Amino acid sequence: MSEQAVRALVVIGPMAAGKSKIGRRVARNLGVPFADTDRSIVAQHGPIPQIFEREGEAVFREYEREAVARAVSRRSVVSLGGGAVMHPDTRALLARATVVYLTVSSAAVRSRIAGSNRPLLTDGIESWERIFAERAPVYESLATETWDTSTLPITRLADDIAAWAKGRV
Repeated sequence: MSEQAVRALVVIGPMAAGKSKIGRRVARNLGVPFADTDRSIVAQHGPIPQIFEREGEAVFREYEREAVARAVSRRSVVSLGGGAVMHPDTRALLARATVVYLTVSSAAVRSRIAGSNRPLLTDGIESWERIFAERAPVYESLATETWDTSTLPITRLADDIAAWAKGRV
């Protein structure tokens, strides 16, 4: 396979859209490796809330950019953290990938973030809605295809995405 033919399928979207769960299932369906950049960061640098507290968001975003660069360099399915796309270098890396944007309604996400310790969700759903509104135009600009995760079961979404992605990665 030529270097040009190697493409990652990258899953982007807001916090709690189901990027990791769906991405893992899509990778399994396609028979390719799965990478979760948040898990990679945690494995190298420790828990994300502690990175934010200890080193700040800018350092976390740099760790994230490095994790994305490693992950998209091979044929795989890659799940990105919700804010990864805000780094210009990460956006440039995604130009070489097939990008699936997962959307979710605030009504559906409310229960998904209940009790969460995500460092940017200090005001719960209000924080989520504000952050999503800021990031949505970037998600939309990067998307090859968009799927909504508000109501369909994860297994159905993963099957549909994998069927769509065959031949694209």
